[in-house]
Amino acid sequence: MSKLIHVILSGGVGSRLWPVSRKSMPKQYIPMFGDKSLFQLSAERNKHLVSQALVVGNKENYLLSQADMVRADIGFYDEIIEALPRNTAAAVAFAAFAVQSDDIMLVTPSDHIITNENAYAQAISEAVGFASEGYLVTFGIAPTKPETGYGYIECDENDVLSFREKPDSDTAKSFLESGNFLWNSGMFCFQAGAYLDELKKFEPEIYEASLAAFSLRSGDFLPTEESMLIPSKSIDYAVMERSDKIKVVKASFGWSDLGSFESIWEHWEGQGENHRFVKNNCVVGSSKHVEFLGVDNLVLVETNDAILVLAKGSSQDVKKIYERLEKEKPELVN
Repeated sequence: MSKLIHVILSGGVGSRLWPVSRKSMPKQYIPMFGDKSLFQLSAERNKHLVSQALVVGNKENYLLSQADMVRADIGFYDEIIEALPRNTAAAVAFAAFAVQSDDIMLVTPSDHIITNENAYAQAISEAVGFASEGYLVTFGIAPTKPETGYGYIECDENDVLSFREKPDSDTAKSFLESGNFLWNSGMFCFQAGAYLDELKKFEPEIYEASLAAFSLRSGDFLPTEESMLIPSKSIDYAVMERSDKIKVVKASFGWSDLGSFESIWEHWEGQGENHRFVKNNCVVGSSKHVEFLGVDNLVLVETNDAILVLAKGSSQDVKKIYERLEKEKPELVN
C-alpha cells in the first residue's frame, strides 16, 4: 500500500535575509517565530498528515536539520545528505529513488510560513487525489498584491496553462488584475514513479547522473565526485513547465516564503507583533534601543558583526549585497 511521505527540502541559504541568514545558519533554522524555526514549523505542520518524513539537505547543515527534527518530536524519518547543491530537480529525484514508486511525495521547502492549517490539510487532501491519478501537482497561492519576487502560474481551475518567471512591476499588476494567475509556492505532490518518469523523459542526463550518485551513497551521504556530474536545474525548468500531466491546487491557506525582509515585515505586522516596529520602521535582530527620526519604511537589521539598513521596497536587492560580500568578504556570509 502506498504511503504519503513528507519530503523536506532544506538546501537554501536565504541570501536575501543577510546578515541574519548565513551559510552556517540559513534562515530556515533561525528561531525567529516564537521560539521555533521555519524548519521546525514545517516538520510539525505535516507530521500528522503523512506516514513519514524524508529530509533532503546538505553536508553543511544536516546537524541543524537533525536538531530541529528532535524539537519537532519526529521520532522516525529518513535523510539524504547532498555533497553539494545540485538544485531541486536532483534533490527531488534523490527522494523519489529512496521510496517506493507508488508512494506519494508531498514536497515542501523548509523555509515557508503557513497559516490556517485546516485549509492547508484540505489542500493536501485535494492534491493527493490528483497525485493518485498520476498527475504532478503544484500549489498556487492567490496573489494579494503585484509581487515581483515570485513566479506565477496561469491556470483555469485545476488546469495549468503556463508558468511565468518573476515579473516586473507592470506585468505583476496585469497578472493580479486578470484574476487567473497564482503565485508559484514551490510545493509539489506526486507519485515518486510519476516524477521520475517525467524527469527521465525531459532530462535524462539529470536522471541518470542522480541515480548514479544515489546508488553510490554511503549511509545517508551522497558522493562528491558523482554529484558534481549532475546538471543543476530546478524542478520547474526540468519537469513542471514541460510536462502535460500537471494540475494546480489553488490554496486558501495563508502563505509566505519569507524570502525577504519585506515579507517578514508583513508577517509580523499580520501577527500583531508590534514590538518589532518603531513608528513605521522595522527592527530585526537588535537588542539595543533604536530610534528613527524623519524616516519611515526602513528596516534596520543587526547581528554581532554587521548592520544593514534598507528601504522596505528594496528587500529583493539584498541578494546583490550577499553576492558581492561572498567575493569581497566571505567571512561575513559564512
